[in-house]
Amino acid sequence: MRGWWREIAGLVLPVACGGCGRPRTELCPSCRAELTDRGPRRVRPLPEPAGMPRVHAAAPYADTVRSVLLAHKERGALSLAGPLGSALAGAVEAAAGHCEGPGALPLLLVPVPSSRRSVRARGHDPTRRIALAAAGRLRRQGRAARVIPVLRQRRAVADQSGLTAHGRFANLAGALEVVAGGRRLVERGRVVLVDDLMTTGASLAEAARALGAVHPPFISGLDGDGMERRFVQTAAAVVACSPSSFDINRNGLATCIVAGDER
Repeated sequence: MRGWWREIAGLVLPVACGGCGRPRTELCPSCRAELTDRGPRRVRPLPEPAGMPRVHAAAPYADTVRSVLLAHKERGALSLAGPLGSALAGAVEAAAGHCEGPGALPLLLVPVPSSRRSVRARGHDPTRRIALAAAGRLRRQGRAARVIPVLRQRRAVADQSGLTAHGRFANLAGALEVVAGGRRLVERGRVVLVDDLMTTGASLAEAARALGAVHPPFISGLDGDGMERRFVQTAAAVVACSPSSFDINRNGLATCIVAGDER
């Protein structure tokens, strides 16, 4: 009910830019550029959790980008899902481009799940909403893409705010699982884990672990010389990450992932 009220309110109440507050626009051109103009970049948290896949982000989590994400997530500015989804779509394409396997497989966007408590409190699931917008943008660009929410929390977790990086890893270890029937779905395309924000990478690492239990991230195949190789099958990406992670660009990892939520 709360989500429906926000949808209706957005049609009749005055709007202001989610980034700078400029009136009568959901997102001004300058703030929209902050989301997309840098272009998606390979990012890596420090310390890096075990099992962390390769991540691409659209922008650093600071200033305008931070304001836009918080306006969508916490203040119910649901119309911002469109521009945030466009930014995430660019990160998904960057991650999938580094994870090409044999054959033209559809992109399957798997959102990192929010807790039921946070969804009830906010009145919507921000990561899933942005993922749906990203998939729509990819389809309009001619890419086969859809959202498959196959991950869920198997146990309660503590609020991540205030926890150290080590505390977040411990809090989320073993917390996610694939829903019944999820394995059949993820075998139908190239999986991309998505989230709205990455801080420590704990959520992405746990999501990759849970998904890898039923969908190993590598498949065997032959290269041009007839030698057997292992191709990356799972990818990951985020809308935003901490500025320090965004500035780091290391090329030594072999796997990929797309992320986004501040967990």
